[in-house]
Amino acid sequence: MAAMRGHKPLRAIAARAFRLRAMLPALLLSALGPIALAQNEAIPPPKDTIFARKIVMATIDMNMDEVETMLAPGGKLNDADAREHLDAISVLLMAFPHLFPPGTNQWKPGADRDPALDTFASPELWTTFPDFYKRAGSASNIAFEASRAKRVNDFKSLVAELRGACNSCHASYLKTE
Repeated sequence: MAAMRGHKPLRAIAARAFRLRAMLPALLLSALGPIALAQNEAIPPPKDTIFARKIVMATIDMNMDEVETMLAPGGKLNDADAREHLDAISVLLMAFPHLFPPGTNQWKPGADRDPALDTFASPELWTTFPDFYKRAGSASNIAFEASRAKRVNDFKSLVAELRGACNSCHASYLKTE
């Protein structure tokens, strides 16, 4: 660490690596926790899986908000932070479709729903699952490309494309009742 004193780029890289290492246990716990619980049961309860995917979606949304705030008028783009947020989005979007097993297809029109535990996913998601899977993969790739963009204009364009991909998927597969 003595060699890093006074060397800002190396300190920034080390700080980013530290933040990623600090986030990793929480992400792994939220992603792998249901698997550990399922070892004692054949299948985790659907409400647990629905809750897990809501956590993942909220994390994607939080990271996206951070990036879009940096790009908004008056915002300040922090390149390293934006790349970190987009890397996290990319990874989470790769895992996201796997949180939609058939048993979580529980939408019922007019039902009284608990926003934390009940699904708002449209039944069409399961009948056209290959499309949903492809959309999530495509959005993951866009987030990854954005995290590696070399020019600010490319970065902004890819973030806008990612937002469009998210909105399009929500329009197709999210029930608002």
